[in-house]
Amino acid sequence: MFEPEGSRKNDLYGWIDDAAPKLLRASRELVESNEAYRVSDEAVAQILTAAIRLYVAKSDGEERTFSPIAGQRDSEMTPTELLSAVSEMLRALHLGPMELALWYRRRPDEDTYSAGGRS
Repeated sequence: MFEPEGSRKNDLYGWIDDAAPKLLRASRELVESNEAYRVSDEAVAQILTAAIRLYVAKSDGEERTFSPIAGQRDSEMTPTELLSAVSEMLRALHLGPMELALWYRRRPDEDTYSAGGRS
């Protein structure tokens, strides 16, 4: 069906796997050096849109979930960064917390009764 994840040399879209860690590293460096202004608003919107589209296609289309955030816990993104972005994405599509609450779902592997672990 599909090639294993590590062998995408001949895949037309294999460059995305190569570019992703570079993009993550560049974003970290730009934020740490207070130089995020060097990337246009349009580029950020396009990257974010593409990432969301791919995440939904993979999680819904493949009927599975995976962490949409790189790293462990808040090693790559703070809760403030996440909530700021989510708030603006909701606002951009004229949605609010009520619509978010209606669509919120628990992951199948999430144990809601355990404090931080699986049962």
